[in-house]
Amino acid sequence: MATRNALTTIPALPADGLRRYMQEIQKFPILDADEEYMLAKRWTEYGDYEAAHQLVTSHLRLVAKIASGYRGYGLPMAELISEGNIGLMTAVKKFEPERGFRLSTYAMWWIKASIQEFVLRSWSLVKMGTSAAQKRLFFNLKKTKKRLERADDTVQLTPQEVKTIAKELDVSEQEVIDMDQRMGAHDQHLNAHVGADGDTEWMDMLADPSENQEITLGNAEEYRNKKDLMSEALESLNQREREIITERRLTEDPITLEDLSHRYNISASVCGRSKHGRWIK
Repeated sequence: MATRNALTTIPALPADGLRRYMQEIQKFPILDADEEYMLAKRWTEYGDYEAAHQLVTSHLRLVAKIASGYRGYGLPMAELISEGNIGLMTAVKKFEPERGFRLSTYAMWWIKASIQEFVLRSWSLVKMGTSAAQKRLFFNLKKTKKRLERADDTVQLTPQEVKTIAKELDVSEQEVIDMDQRMGAHDQHLNAHVGADGDTEWMDMLADPSENQEITLGNAEEYRNKKDLMSEALESLNQREREIITERRLTEDPITLEDLSHRYNISASVCGRSKHGRWIK
């Protein structure tokens, strides 16, 4: 009997490169329509993990082909393929052979989605975009710029180019400008060495936003002094005055003078004045 791990048991990407992996996946046969249908039925109706495994391995070449289209984003090919394989396994789990489509047609969208999500997560620490239009812009901007036959891709887009790209990708011109600038920038690692000697890191040059110890100690001491003075002042009042001060000035949700006057059966003007003649607003 096939085990539950059969679905995920696919050739591992070797540490010494992709050539051996590509050779390994070539050994798995490509299924014809009838073979694919019968395997898919065994998986969907009987939970046959060996059948699911054959469906996955027969499409590993498709993953590698799709992943190669995302080389331009500066990410390791091995990681792109790994993410694509996750999308392929998801497609196999959700595949419905009765609909009449081949698995490759259905899986292609899951593979692309998985790889694209990985690219977006890895491209920058700053989110590149969350809406469908922004994702479409991210993955098509380079391709569109190349089609415009620009002499230097590092040069800022001209207003006419921005207008053309925005119209073609159905986004605003400002979104095109922002995305182009963000894709042209690169993340800086805080541990990167700088300086002539290379013994200083970017992190060492960042200012600490927190207060220094002297200011922290001074603020703490000032707070204690104010707290002591407040305690002494409250001690000089009678119980009703202390309660009025507390309810009006020392709580997050103070009550009105009118409510206090009803509580103590006095006028609001009396309630708002301490025994020293000062008004409590």
